[in-house]
Amino acid sequence: MGHEMILVVEDETDIRELVEYNLIKNGFRVTCTATGEESLVNARTLLPDLILLDIMLPRLDGLEVCRTLKNDPQTADIPIVMLTAKGEESDIVRGLEFGADDYITKPFSPKVLVARVKTVLRRKKDNPTDENAVINIHKIAIHPGRHQVLVEGRELDLTFTEFQVLRLLAQRPGWVFTRNQIIEAVRGDDYPVTDRSVDVQIVGLRRKLGDCGRFVETVRGVGYRLKE
Repeated sequence: MGHEMILVVEDETDIRELVEYNLIKNGFRVTCTATGEESLVNARTLLPDLILLDIMLPRLDGLEVCRTLKNDPQTADIPIVMLTAKGEESDIVRGLEFGADDYITKPFSPKVLVARVKTVLRRKKDNPTDENAVINIHKIAIHPGRHQVLVEGRELDLTFTEFQVLRLLAQRPGWVFTRNQIIEAVRGDDYPVTDRSVDVQIVGLRRKLGDCGRFVETVRGVGYRLKE
């Protein structure tokens, strides 16, 4: 890692300065803006490596900014980490569904902020493009081509949907997936999946994973993730 450019979009001066100070201290280059409108211009001209985006902005809010950037081929690949206030679960869910990569709730410690930024940047670099590459994490080996999952060498008997859910979560450890995103990813043409059935699949998956089931974490009010 070194000298990546971060665009910080935050209208509260004290938070903006705190974020900027800590990112610069950790070797990042930083550009700040206080409005959604300016952030769109900056994102397109600077093409930063990551955008820290406050949801609550005057006029053009963070959700609209996120949706606009993710729908624009020029900026769609730039990771977005949302800064949110406590109790904004529905906004977090919408942001993730618009394509945000992660979120941090205020108040946050500078250490957590920097760690999250580094993790998201690392993930972007490490993201395997091979759909059929074997995924190894927490003693779990997932073989997409064979639709096979091994835990410490022992094969699990997973349903098609359980396999798809696990594979989705394992492709991006630490990312939070909303129930809707899970539904979109696992839905077969003839298989109706609902919010409730996602929860049921997770329960079944955890049970079959045994001790490794604890790595499938519930993020309250938002969705699920596989622990890094």
